[in-house]
Amino acid sequence: MQKLVLASNNAGKVRELAALLAPLQFEVVPQGALGISSAEEPHQTFVENALAKARHASAVSGLPALADDSGICAHALNGAPGVLSARYAGEPANDAANNQKLIKNLQEKTNRGAHYVCALVFVNGASDPEPLIVQTRWYGKFIDEAKGANGFGYDPHFFLPELGLTAAELSSEQKNAISHRGQALRELINQLQSRKEIQPQRD
Repeated sequence: MQKLVLASNNAGKVRELAALLAPLQFEVVPQGALGISSAEEPHQTFVENALAKARHASAVSGLPALADDSGICAHALNGAPGVLSARYAGEPANDAANNQKLIKNLQEKTNRGAHYVCALVFVNGASDPEPLIVQTRWYGKFIDEAKGANGFGYDPHFFLPELGLTAAELSSEQKNAISHRGQALRELINQLQSRKEIQPQRD
């Protein structure tokens, strides 16, 4: 199995990405298991932050690295919280506090449209001149009432009108099939396979 360091200490992201990568025979190692500290995320875009995290994890570990930077963008708030999604209510990061702040800021807004964004970056090494970069969106609406016990982050408030469910009411398999992160990883896998860096598994 090819070892790959995942530039995240978010347990929810680690679970999702490890499950999605399992069929490709990648041994996904969270950066925390290697004693790698989190990288700084000073940038204003998801892509720049993901690239910084991937290069940092690869530089310290000497391994290929995969990094994700994702968040929720509320249409009535000009895309906020955006790259600040994980720490919207301040440090330490707290999902419940982040959701309550977004509920408060949307209180007088009639437009409840929102979308999740995922920027996924793969690097072969810290100085890789050709990082693979994918960015995807998952559209829904932000609702005040939390529903569902699965997922993490803003999932209990992220309502999918076409399904009549929130992201937190989906099973892991259902979520991975349609989410921003699932979309991004499938596209990234396609790009990796086209570059012949990994080969499709045969039955």
